[in-house]
Amino acid sequence: MINRDLIRIKVVQLTYAYYQNGDRNIDKAEKELLFSLSKAYALYNYLLSLIVAITQEERHRVEILTNRAKREGTEEPSQRFAYNKFAVQVEENKQLNLYLETQKQRWEDDMEAIRKLCDQIEQSVIYKEYMASDDDSYDADREIWRKIYRTLIQENAELDSILEEKSLYWNDDKEIVDTFVIKTIKRFDPANKSEQDLLPEYKDEEDREFATKLFRSTILNADTYQRYMSETSRNWDFSRLAYMDVVIMQIAIAEMLTFSNIPVSVTINEYVELAKLYSTPRSGGYINGMLDSIARHLIGTGAMMKQMPEPRSRRPHDERWSGSNRHVQVNPQRPTDNEMLAEEQPTQE
Repeated sequence: MINRDLIRIKVVQLTYAYYQNGDRNIDKAEKELLFSLSKAYALYNYLLSLIVAITQEERHRVEILTNRAKREGTEEPSQRFAYNKFAVQVEENKQLNLYLETQKQRWEDDMEAIRKLCDQIEQSVIYKEYMASDDDSYDADREIWRKIYRTLIQENAELDSILEEKSLYWNDDKEIVDTFVIKTIKRFDPANKSEQDLLPEYKDEEDREFATKLFRSTILNADTYQRYMSETSRNWDFSRLAYMDVVIMQIAIAEMLTFSNIPVSVTINEYVELAKLYSTPRSGGYINGMLDSIARHLIGTGAMMKQMPEPRSRRPHDERWSGSNRHVQVNPQRPTDNEMLAEEQPTQE
């Protein structure tokens, strides 16, 4: 489940925090990185268990209405959604239940939010169409939960606030973890019953090693990587670069030099997007140009054995390259290179 997109995000966050923290203990920081990734997997399981919590609340409501109908001699309510075949399979999933036994968080502590979600579901067009449909198949039961998740859970500010209160790590994780939950819903097969496989924490050991190698290379070779930035920034004002931009480029260079199987263009694109997310509005264009120049410099000097596509001609009016937009906003709090690495003795490549 923990893919390289999420790993890159966590490495950016932890590297930035590492330099802000006076401790600067790389072993401690690495443990924090792995712990933050494990919390993303905890969120994945917790969101799957939300399906169970909602289903159990719906079952409770149906039971109350059924007892009332029996007393009053009226028509009993449909149990279709309360015993939705897909939701029951999630409820009985052995892997999910074993994982949840190791966790402290329980949706029972937030029953008000669960009841509100149930109200929203029951009032939705999705629910009403489902209850009125004659399609009693497993596929229909699974599909309504996919729709419910996408429309009522994925973009739910109140739910996001509850999750953030439970774990600060979950504040930035939910958006990407939501995609994994939806993927899991689609993967469920009734033939697997309670043995249905959930997504593993890591696809393989290589991805786990990707996280630790990327982080350590970023920190231990910081002087070398920042020298590459300085040498390549003759047409850019490196001294005025925002602190987060330095961190992002440092990690990008570490990835280019440490992982020979990742194309340069992939690395550049990934960190340009992260710059747009975490740094200044103009950082994406700046970092794109800088990393392209650094990569070509490393290849040209033999420091990196990778290939680069031919450079595209610059458009005359492309604002990323115009003189007025060449420099990003000054960050007066950015520490010097020596301050950033005062307590680490980096190894040279």
